[in-house]
Amino acid sequence: MNLIAIGDNVVDIYQDRKEMFPGGNALNVAVLSRQYGAEKTAFIGIVGNDIEGEHILRSLKQNQVDTNLVRVAVGESGKAYVDLNEDGDRIFIKSNKGGIQSRLKLHLTEEDYEYIKNYDVLHTSIYSHLDEELEQLKCMLPISYDFSNHFTEELLEKVCPHITFAFCSGSHLSDLEIEELLMTIHRLGTPNVIITRGSMGVVMSSDNKRYSQGIIEAKVVDTLGAGDSFIASYLTTHFNRMPIELSLEIAAQKAAKTCEVNGAFGYGKQLIG
Repeated sequence: MNLIAIGDNVVDIYQDRKEMFPGGNALNVAVLSRQYGAEKTAFIGIVGNDIEGEHILRSLKQNQVDTNLVRVAVGESGKAYVDLNEDGDRIFIKSNKGGIQSRLKLHLTEEDYEYIKNYDVLHTSIYSHLDEELEQLKCMLPISYDFSNHFTEELLEKVCPHITFAFCSGSHLSDLEIEELLMTIHRLGTPNVIITRGSMGVVMSSDNKRYSQGIIEAKVVDTLGAGDSFIASYLTTHFNRMPIELSLEIAAQKAAKTCEVNGAFGYGKQLIG
């Protein structure tokens, strides 16, 4: 299978260790899908012309992710400052709100659209500012969208009619609220809904048939990127024609492995000064 991811990218800066790791939902999914068996992946986004942007691009290339359509703009790359609590859970301290990519909207060109047609699935996220393009993109290939836990009813109504896979974080929701969310997203037109619930595992509804997957035990070092790992693995195995139950199980295993390393997929770089 071939996957293309479009949108958000950052460097996650661990202040205590003075070390930065490439990250961001869309970028992580592109890299991790390639690591998990995708034949080809690509990333389209905007990075700054700084050392952080250089590190992001270098990490993508080292992971064999196509970067030919990445835009480099004058300005600061996205930065998120993080720390870990005693359980290894990430704590976001502050950010530069996406840096240059939040001020320059990504405009897809005809060249971009022609290139995107070469892929089996497109992944993007709530932080990627691609919502206006979804109606046109859905005519080309299936779309996967990560809503994180910041979705609103207005956003769901805008996005769900155009996507095939909806990923949401729902550890804060009750069982009743989970069921209501599944039904709402289906009603709006999305056939596959996956809700991650932290220690309570994962609930999935595909065409109104329910599936569940528990967590896999891990020696947790850093939970950063675990959700992105789950998404990347699920999409990769699904488009390699594995059954839903097996795809969910493998995705949970991959997410657990991600918790055992620093950063979403490694490639840490020491900061100077």
